[in-house]
Amino acid sequence: MVNDKGFGETVRSINGAMECDGRNPGERNDRINLYKKFVGVLGTDVGGGSISC
Repeated sequence: MVNDKGFGETVRSINGAMECDGRNPGERNDRINLYKKFVGVLGTDVGGGSISC
């Protein structure tokens, strides 16, 4: 992800108010799990930075 901020920064940028800061942890976890699944299908890794917001 941009500047090694990781997937978590993407989640925060797009859905921060809905999924970060203790709100909707289930939704956030679903998004992270889907990300991991897609990364696995593509045969790559999650990259640097945090994958959670």
